[in-house]
This record gives sequence, structure tokens and C-alpha cells, in this order.
Amino acid sequence: MSDHRIRALDVHILHIPARAVHSHGSGDVAGINVALLELTTDSGLVGWGEAAPWPVFTGTVEGAAAALHGHFAPFVLGADPVQVEPLMARAEATLVGHPEAKAALECALLDLAGQIADLSIAEMMGGISRRSMPMSFSVANPDFDADLVDIAALWEDGVRLFKLKTGFADHGFDLMRLEKLRGLYGDEIGLRIDYNQGLAAHDALRHVRDLEGFRPDFVEQPVKRHERAALAAITRAVDVPVMADESVFGPVDALEGVGLGLADIYSLKVMKSGGIRRCLEVAAIARAAGLGVYGGCMFETSIGHAAGAHLMAALPELRLGCEFYMSTYYASADIAETPFPVSDGQVHLPEGAGLGVRPDRDALARHRTGQMTARL
Repeated sequence: MSDHRIRALDVHILHIPARAVHSHGSGDVAGINVALLELTTDSGLVGWGEAAPWPVFTGTVEGAAAALHGHFAPFVLGADPVQVEPLMARAEATLVGHPEAKAALECALLDLAGQIADLSIAEMMGGISRRSMPMSFSVANPDFDADLVDIAALWEDGVRLFKLKTGFADHGFDLMRLEKLRGLYGDEIGLRIDYNQGLAAHDALRHVRDLEGFRPDFVEQPVKRHERAALAAITRAVDVPVMADESVFGPVDALEGVGLGLADIYSLKVMKSGGIRRCLEVAAIARAAGLGVYGGCMFETSIGHAAGAHLMAALPELRLGCEFYMSTYYASADIAETPFPVSDGQVHLPEGAGLGVRPDRDALARHRTGQMTARL
């Protein structure tokens, strides 16, 4: 037990426009909509967490904000922030679903606990296996000429991993982009493919086989989330590694996926699994089964990215990099006091106790569309 108690809970609802529309097999996105959770203790410490939902994936920002303020605040206020597991068990018992709201609560608690213990979140999760990790940028602009300009600029910044969002246009468009990028950058570029559930199960295998000649690092979630038998059949039939994202939310999905031979790789996302600790459980199942893991993200600000960076830093087996590019290359603004640490194509672990990233109060005011407050 610590001497600290949570005395205030604030939810900041933000909208940050994007620099360009990103298209996916499950829809277009033109901005970042998140709920930032701010927990304040009676000793004056402040912890931050982020809920970054996507309506076609996990939920809505309105639902996340209501979960945090209406359902979690009653038992969070007055609680000892270092009691993370009991508080998260209470959250699970209080509300079904809403993984992004649970991720925000867990992160804010871990941020406070880290400040109290003078340890980073990664250190509290078992230690730091790496302080930097390769960053992958998602190529998702329906205007490919504009994407080529962005890719050239990113290449100058040291980025070498690019994931093409596919399935939102015709198959020929996808093949053209892969051929163009492999021709321009040769074997120096690391290409990945993500259908975001965009293919029909009966036709998916033909599409995936057409892409194998471009030597992608992996093909992600070609079919719908619930079409797990089809995903397993594709995994068995092709040589390119297949990654499950929407089909694996948490440890139960991960365990069942191993039995099905669902995929070769699991995408880890703090938001979809409901927090860093649940992601570590998914990673442990993958490790036991000999599967790879990857650092995915939702449409996040620096706060959500920082949580993901601590998760990836704590994983000894991470080999495929991560996607924490949103606040640097996608959002029209970074809301952090100091820019999220990305340089030379690498995401760097934030320094300091707890989360290591704080939002700028003026940036919050500029982008805030709503706020909910609860006090003891």
C-alpha cells in the first residue's frame, strides 16, 4: 500500500485533424479522436492514459469517455494508484468490452505507480530489452502520387519499413503500388501488407498468392475478424507469413488461435487488448507457440504511443518493429510537451519515471471537444 490516493479524474475528449486521409479495407480515417484520462492524487502527482478507439474496430470515443467517467470513476476515486491489478479486475467486473477505456485506466495507474516508485513503465513490466525499435509507416493515401512524395521524405528521415494498406481499391492498384515501391527502393525497403479485413474469404487466397512475389515481410488480416477458419487456411497455404490483428484481441483469442494454426504473427495493440499487461499475456502465448509479435497501433496521440513504446521495450522477442508514427507523420499536431521521440527511422523509449510523456495544456485546450470531471 502507498500513502497516495486518487482525488480527481478528468476525461479530455480530443479531435486532431490528419494531414491526409488514410484508406483501409474497413474504411477511411481523416483524424484522431481520443479520450485522454488524467488522474490526480492527493499528493499532487498526475498520471495520464489514452483511449483511442476506432468505431469499426473497438468502439467509439464517446463510449470510452462514458466508461471512464460514468463506470470507472466511482471506484477509482479514493483508490491507491499502485494497486493496479485489483483496480483493473474491478474494471473488468464493472463493464464488459471497452478495451480502450481499460487501456487508458491501466496506463494512468501505471504512470502514477511509476512516478511513486521512480521506475519507468517498461521497468515495472519486467525490464528494458531495448530503448529503440524500427518504425513502420502505413502507406494508405488513395492518392498514390502523394504517398510517393511522403515516402521519399520518410526515406530521407531514415524510415525503411512501409506497410501498404490494401483492399480498399482494386487488386491491380495494390499490385501497382508494390511493383513501384520495390522498383524504386529495391531490397532496401521492407514492405508489409495489411488488408484490414478487406478481402472476401472465398477469394482471399488468390489475392495473397499474387503478392508473394514482392517478398513482403507479412500479410496482415486479409479476411474478416470472425472468419478464423479461412485465415488459418490461408496461413497454411501461403509461404509469406500471415499476421492476425482483428482476429486476436486478447489472451483468450491468442490461445484459441494457437490451436487453430490461425497465423504466424500476432499484432499487439494496447487499445484492443485492454492494456499493456494483457498484451504481455498475448505475447507470452505467442512466445510459447513459436509465433512472432509486432507493435501495432490505433489512431493515437503521443500518450497512446508512449504506452505502446513501453510495451515493445519490455518484449525480448520483438523483431518486426512497430507503427508508432501517428503523432509525428499523420496528425496535424503533436499534443505532447516535447515531441514523441522518433528519429532516424526509430521509435525511442520515452525517458523518465512512469509514462515519460505529458500532454501540453495549451494543445489540450486547442483540440479539446469535450471534458468530464469527477472529484472526491
